Amino acid sequence: MRTTKIMTISMPPEIAEQLESYRKKNNFTKSELVRHALRGLFYSQFPVYKPTKTEIRAIEAGRRQIAKGNFITLEQLHAKLERKNFKKSRKTI
Repeated sequence: MRTTKIMTISMPPEIAEQLESYRKKNNFTKSELVRHALRGLFYSQFPVYKPTKTEIRAIEAGRRQIAKGNFITLEQLHAKLERKNFKKSRKTI
């Protein structure tokens, strides 16, 4: 269930006039205009990445392996890497 959040904002009159002009020109409600503007801001800061077909196939293959139980945990990976790094750092005489 989605709930609507209400927000009150303040802005200089000149910005409010520009927004109202843009809103009317593009036939937006005030809520639609704010959502449109925020989406533009968020997408410019955090672009949506569309994976390639090859990447999608690799993701699906990985999910199939996970479903079969063919994976290690992050803790297991860290332990394995620590053992590997420990062996490399030992000095030989």
